[in-house]
Amino acid sequence: MQLRYSPTSPYVRKVNISAMELRLDDEIQRIPTNPWEADTDLPAHNPLGRVPALILDDGETLFDSPVICEYLDSLREGATLFPASGTERWQALRLQALGDGMLDASVLMLIERARRPEEFRWAQWVERQEAVVGRALDTFEAEIGDFGGDFRIGQVVLSCGLGYLDFRFPELDWRHAHPTLAGWFAKISERPSVAATVPADPPA
Repeated sequence: MQLRYSPTSPYVRKVNISAMELRLDDEIQRIPTNPWEADTDLPAHNPLGRVPALILDDGETLFDSPVICEYLDSLREGATLFPASGTERWQALRLQALGDGMLDASVLMLIERARRPEEFRWAQWVERQEAVVGRALDTFEAEIGDFGGDFRIGQVVLSCGLGYLDFRFPELDWRHAHPTLAGWFAKISERPSVAATVPADPPA
């Protein structure tokens, strides 16, 4: 398998953590890809022009991260990132959706602040996305006591979301209003798959 990736993408981190948890990391060849380059060939593998995109051995390509992560989970008998059925499955998918929504809002904030020309930036749009992030954090804070020792897809994407906030928006200081979540993140950050995938800007 080949993974089109960007080292700073939280969605790519989600796939990388999943692959490590499933002991599939060594089976994936990584192809660095800048989706912002005008001449990128990424749309040949993902018509949406986004990473991650997973190219299978038969040439088929899977995207985006929810599909890739569930596919990887399907390769390991008895894997539990995605419970097979019942209430546990819907809870895991719901948490994944909440975490992905927080990621989406965070990335939109970054695009507005860093990618859009200053004269075209829309402050109210950034405020709206910050509110989405805040509500997601509040929900995770209220529900984190139900996590137990689980590290399923919802917890995977939450760890990526919190790491992305630290990476791109340290000024938000999300820990102050979410102490239980902060404690969980401090502990989960020691997990090998999470510790090994901390985002960092590539060298210039």
